[in-house]
Amino acid sequence: MEITPEIKDQILKTARVLSIPMRVRFRGVETREVLLFEGPYGWAEWSPFPEYLDEEASIWLQASIEWGFTDFPELELKTVKVNATLPAVNNIKEALDPFGSFDVVKIKVAEKNQSLEDDLNRIREVRKLYPTTRIRLDANGGYDIETALKLAQILHKENTPLEYLEQPVKTIAEMAELRLKIKELNIKIAADESVRKVSDPLAVAQTQAADLLVLKAAPLGGITNAVAIAQEAGLPVIVSSALETSVGLSMGAYLAAKLNSGYASGLATAALLTQDVTDHSLIPINGEIPVTRIQVNKTKLDPLQATPERTKWWMQRLERCLELL
Repeated sequence: MEITPEIKDQILKTARVLSIPMRVRFRGVETREVLLFEGPYGWAEWSPFPEYLDEEASIWLQASIEWGFTDFPELELKTVKVNATLPAVNNIKEALDPFGSFDVVKIKVAEKNQSLEDDLNRIREVRKLYPTTRIRLDANGGYDIETALKLAQILHKENTPLEYLEQPVKTIAEMAELRLKIKELNIKIAADESVRKVSDPLAVAQTQAADLLVLKAAPLGGITNAVAIAQEAGLPVIVSSALETSVGLSMGAYLAAKLNSGYASGLATAALLTQDVTDHSLIPINGEIPVTRIQVNKTKLDPLQATPERTKWWMQRLERCLELL
């Protein structure tokens, strides 16, 4: 969509920069910083991680603007299934309790300063505590081929109910090689970073490097772009999020309902935050969240306001990224 001066003015006028503590440390993040703004069709969230360069962050901004300034039609599907998410921590039950009941759990593995044995112990403990739950493993590209293969072989031998390995290795070429090696184990590979961090998201499908695609609306530039990618790739998809408040998650829920892939979505991460910006957080109930636009409770914003220094940093970043669109 065309980003007019009026749209820019509306975003800058309503922008709020927030700093929200995490319940548990997640991929090195202890406090999540986000920027919210209000469009004519509701609130939108812009929350690319601070280390992302402006070129990448501007793609996230394009997605946020589309959500806040587009009158998306109501969908037939009113709720979407979601998975629980377990960071690389030892207090497993405490970390998973806020997700309530769930059929699928995504376990973070390949965390810095942790070993393969640490990952296996966490997986085994989850199986003891939640014996009927299906398991997904997300390595964020942290394994090499040899380690990922060893993990797959051990889990296969232990009859682990594994849905898939998400981004087990870093590159598309490595994923293609690993996929061939584990084919006989009947273990699927899902691509995440390889979909949202390369110039051609369809390269994964074209090289047969993965069985599934993990799609996130924000890094792909919005719902319209993500739907087009899913249709052209022709692979089953899982919709996920990037550690957002319920405002950002609502955009993901709409995408998940639009695609209706049959896989539980990674859209329950509001349960990892200590606070939210709405009276009706998208915390899962019976493993599902509603497909709805989020009404922000403005009285919740002031206590979460970021420091003046961080607010200035985000607002300057916002202005730079708006100029790139």
